[in-house]
Amino acid sequence: MGNSALKAHLETAQKTGVFQLTGKGLAEFPEDLQKLASNLRTIDLSNNKIELLPPLIGKFSFLKSLALNNNKLTVLPEELCKLKKLETLHLNGNYLRQLPAAFGQLSALKTLSLSGNQLRTVPTQLSGLRHLDVVDLSRNQIQNVPDTVGELQAIELNLNQNQISQISVQISHCPRLKVLRLEENCLELSMLPQSILSDSQISLLAVEGNLFEIKKLRELEGYDKYMERFTATKKKFA
Repeated sequence: MGNSALKAHLETAQKTGVFQLTGKGLAEFPEDLQKLASNLRTIDLSNNKIELLPPLIGKFSFLKSLALNNNKLTVLPEELCKLKKLETLHLNGNYLRQLPAAFGQLSALKTLSLSGNQLRTVPTQLSGLRHLDVVDLSRNQIQNVPDTVGELQAIELNLNQNQISQISVQISHCPRLKVLRLEENCLELSMLPQSILSDSQISLLAVEGNLFEIKKLRELEGYDKYMERFTATKKKFA
C-alpha cells in the first residue's frame, strides 16, 4: 500500500476519530498514526500481518476500541496497559500465550476477545478488571480454570473449545457471572463443580461436547435451582 493511500486514511481518521485499515497485508503498525494519538477513539488493523505492537501504542490515551484480529502477534507491550479509556479489545486469531503483567490497569475494559490464541490458563490479571462484561477465551489451549477466577467480574465467560478438565469451585463465587460457556472441552461430570448449579449467579451453562451426556447433568444436586435461574432469565428476555 502506497504512502498516498495511508495519507488519505490518516486524513479521514483525523476528522472521524476512526482509523480502519483491514486486510491490506500490513507487516507493522503504521508509525504515522502517532500524529493522531489525541484524535483517535477507534483503531482497527484486523486481518493484516502485524507481528509487533510497538510501545507507542501507550500514547493513544483517548482510545476506546482497538481491534487486531487475525494478525501475527505473539506478545503485547506493557505500554498497552496505559490505555485508561480502552473499553473494547479484540485480539482473536493471534499467537498470544500470555497477557502483560499490568493488564489489570486497563480499568475501563468491558469487552475482551482472545479467541484462537495460545493461552494455557485463564489470565489472573483479568480478576482486577472491575467493568468487564464479556470475556472470550474460546479456542485456546486452556487446561484448567484457577482459583483466581472467583474474582472475575465478567457477566459472560466463553471457554468453548479448549482442553479444560478441571475448574476451580471458586467460579461459583463470581459476583456477576450469568453466562458460562464450556462447550467442547475435556470435562468429566465429576469435575464440574456442583456449586455452579446450586450456589451461583449463573443462569446459562453451556456444556455440550464434553465427556458426559447432557442428561446426566439433570441428575446433579442443585440442577433444580439452576433451572429456576435459567427460566427466570429466559422470561426476562422473552
